[in-house]
Amino acid sequence: MSRRGLLLGALGATAAMATFSAGAAPAMADVAKKPWKRVPPGKISLQLWTVREGLGAPWGPGDYDTTLRAIADLGYPRVEQALGYFGRTAAELRSFYDEIGIRATSSHDGTSPDAAALEQKLENAATLGQRYLNVPYFASGALADWQQLADTMNAEAQAAASYGIAYGYHNHAHEFTTDLGGGLTPWQVLTERLDPALVHLEADLYWVVTGGIQSGDGAADPEQFAIDVIDQAPQRVRQFHVKDRHTGGDMADLGTGTIDFARIFRAHAVEEYIVENDTPDVTPLQTADVGYDYLRDLRF
Repeated sequence: MSRRGLLLGALGATAAMATFSAGAAPAMADVAKKPWKRVPPGKISLQLWTVREGLGAPWGPGDYDTTLRAIADLGYPRVEQALGYFGRTAAELRSFYDEIGIRATSSHDGTSPDAAALEQKLENAATLGQRYLNVPYFASGALADWQQLADTMNAEAQAAASYGIAYGYHNHAHEFTTDLGGGLTPWQVLTERLDPALVHLEADLYWVVTGGIQSGDGAADPEQFAIDVIDQAPQRVRQFHVKDRHTGGDMADLGTGTIDFARIFRAHAVEEYIVENDTPDVTPLQTADVGYDYLRDLRF
């Protein structure tokens, strides 16, 4: 018998017992009837960096069209862009995605060197129909560089808002471990300086957990560290990169590692759950397949 069935059966038996107070049974009934939550399949996405070897030169011998059709066949309704458009314009890529039933809802793009490049980046994102655009990586040991990054992101986010595009930052582990002086970390600088009204966070859960372990702040309870990071940030976490972690620290296909995603998901729901593994366990498409099935079937 399922856990739910046991609870309901126990409820029926105890309802006849006069020893229970009038207020206790409704509370137990509420627990028994509370449904499991699921990740809505329509909110599952794939970061294309995961399958880069299948996208074609210079990343590998694959073919972009074949790989994207395979991703659509796995059931993915969304992808997060990376590595360019592989010979297509944004309009041509949008047409191809429409044909195979995929939406490019997000992308990883660095900050732009000038106003013209920023405009082109946002025009392309709007053409693809993106809802999100995220800065994927930044590293420096200098406080002033992180402050400048935050200021640049605030300005670009203001421009992105005029296109209806949410602008965010994607973390790695070093934001939690780099000492910029006096114990100040890049994560503290970003969360203090990025405008919460303009900039959101795309929390990469593998890297948050890893950062907590490496810094020592989350070594005892990595999932609680991740939950606390999300809770304490003034910026809204709108997207998750969902990437598992082997005991030794290597990346793992979803469900084969140690991260308790259900616990994190119970604490925080987001708008998009993005499967990623930089180093697929077997093949990139198997990683994509395992990841989609894991998120679709997860109960929390």
